[in-house]
Amino acid sequence: MNKSAPGHPYRAKLHEVIFEADTTAGKAFDVALLVLIVGSVLVVMLESVASIREQYGAVLRGLEWLVTIFFTIEYALRLYSAGRPFAYASSFFGVVDLLSIIPSYLSLILTGAQSLLVIRALRLLRIFRVLKLVRFVGDAAQLREALHASSRKIAIFIGSVLTVALIIGTFVYLIEGEKGGFSSIPQGMYWAIVTLTTVGYGDVVPQTVFGKFLATVIMILGYGIIAVPTGIVGVEMHAVSKRTLSTQACPSCSSEGHDEDATFCKNCGTRL
Repeated sequence: MNKSAPGHPYRAKLHEVIFEADTTAGKAFDVALLVLIVGSVLVVMLESVASIREQYGAVLRGLEWLVTIFFTIEYALRLYSAGRPFAYASSFFGVVDLLSIIPSYLSLILTGAQSLLVIRALRLLRIFRVLKLVRFVGDAAQLREALHASSRKIAIFIGSVLTVALIIGTFVYLIEGEKGGFSSIPQGMYWAIVTLTTVGYGDVVPQTVFGKFLATVIMILGYGIIAVPTGIVGVEMHAVSKRTLSTQACPSCSSEGHDEDATFCKNCGTRL
């Protein structure tokens, strides 16, 4: 039996239409899907405008539910056509597809939850595959791999920054005190993080000479800190930049980002 087919021939055909963009039917399905996604996001945005909601609220909610029902059916078909439904459901796009329908049902319990439907905008990332922009698909996969490879280094970096913020926050709390607006060490940490990231809201500022000197040091230090995660990710990006990827989706687990000359899926081993 050919492992490239998810099982029943109808499931294989359904998988080709839903997950692939190589055929006319598959591309038409994805283009229609993208149009619906854009339309549904616009509907959610329009409903957030009070004047429009008062006049067309019922119509907009009706459109939201129509699109939600369509996406629910589409999600069920994706699970059915995937050779390994759980692998698809736990993938990035599988989670996004699920999150794009949950807010509507959640709105039956929590008022306003339908605003979270803007999560559907993440599904527009599929446009690179639909338009056969292989280069962009490859770049997206490389960025994802680079971020994953550098995650531990970034975690260590963030931990170091938080430690620095704790120390600086404590110093500024001792220097300025409650009279200067620094009522606690957490308040000092908040100021330190805002200053380190060069945001500078200005709601709390040092008043003493030592406090201003400390702020100056932190601001200068902030510019150097910003460059660190960029360098970490940049090194990992260079390491994976030489790979060429295809738009082929695995017929079993529906994962993408395979090498252009790959014969088997890198995640589950199914023949592509």
